[in-house]
Amino acid sequence: MFGQTRLLAGLAAVLAAFAPALALADMLPVPAATIRPGDVITESMLTERAFPPGYTARFATVEDARQVIGKSARRVLLPGNPIPYNAVSEPEIVKRGVAARLVFEAEGLVITALATPLQSAGAGEFIRVRNVDSGLIVSGIVQPDGSIRVGMP
Repeated sequence: MFGQTRLLAGLAAVLAAFAPALALADMLPVPAATIRPGDVITESMLTERAFPPGYTARFATVEDARQVIGKSARRVLLPGNPIPYNAVSEPEIVKRGVAARLVFEAEGLVITALATPLQSAGAGEFIRVRNVDSGLIVSGIVQPDGSIRVGMP
């Protein structure tokens, strides 16, 4: 009986010694399971884990789950590891090689054409596309509806 009491007292002392360190720890979102490239991250895919204080200052990692929910993984994210900022991006709306609508608007004039994106991209990203009719390569901004706006805004 005396041995168990001593053991419990020792464990309590160890926990008390680590309590201040745990209170100062950075709680960061980490994948609960492996997240594959292209997967859109949901709240259920994440959990939190403690990291040493100042971890996010040394490594460019996501500090809040809201920063990655709804974004797409750019590479494999392993369970329990912090999520680097550059490992996530907006979900791809247009895919490389898959035809998309090209739109030019100016002073009431609207011209549309079919184009082939030369890269995959999400909304708001600047990409290059090849006009299917003329073969010319132009640059534009991907719109939320999947079209690509070219010309002056």
